[in-house]
Amino acid sequence: MDTTLSNSPPQNRILAALSRPVYERLLADLELVYICVGEDIYEPDIPVAYLYFPVDCIVACIAELADGATLLTSMIGQEGMVGISYLLGSEKAPVRAVALSGGRALKIKSSALKKEFDSEDKLQRLLLRFTQTLILQTTHIAIGARYDSIEQQLCGFLLMTLDRLPTNALHITHQQVSVMLGVRRETITDLSQKLQMTGAITSRRGHLTIVDRQELESRTGESYTAANKEYY
Repeated sequence: MDTTLSNSPPQNRILAALSRPVYERLLADLELVYICVGEDIYEPDIPVAYLYFPVDCIVACIAELADGATLLTSMIGQEGMVGISYLLGSEKAPVRAVALSGGRALKIKSSALKKEFDSEDKLQRLLLRFTQTLILQTTHIAIGARYDSIEQQLCGFLLMTLDRLPTNALHITHQQVSVMLGVRRETITDLSQKLQMTGAITSRRGHLTIVDRQELESRTGESYTAANKEYY
């Protein structure tokens, strides 16, 4: 993979919104990397050494309980940055962050971005605005986990992923989806078969394609719609 960076801001919305002088100051510290699907970005309570601006990958943040239960808390693509808690004063990752979809990201030492964050008003405003939308996303995911059916949660999850992908195809297993939603794999398999029968998706081992977005939207809950308004 070509890791050369140009003077033009890449397809990450936060970096693209910066003034050229600010972006060019960051350029020396930015490294273009490829993140593989399933790759751990952060582990809970481990010091954060780098922050990431996704370009065409998606990172999922997952809370893990002592009994092994898991639940998606947020999803970040090219609209944001992974590791925002570091800039807010927490030097350790609060939850696990894993690549939901492989692709490119811009990596920067956390200390280097913190220095710029503390001194550059525009970058600070952009990242605080993103923090606000991330908090709201987490809130709506929590509401959905409490009040939406598993089918509604699955449809919302697929739509959130589709919103952040350049294509309508997702490389993910039923087991991985079950970890995100905190349910049994068999439940995801049964629901996937149901959604295939409606024509909303096609699914084969490790691959899932969105065929009919409107059908998925008709089956999701209010939590997805509310969270989506903050980004698009």
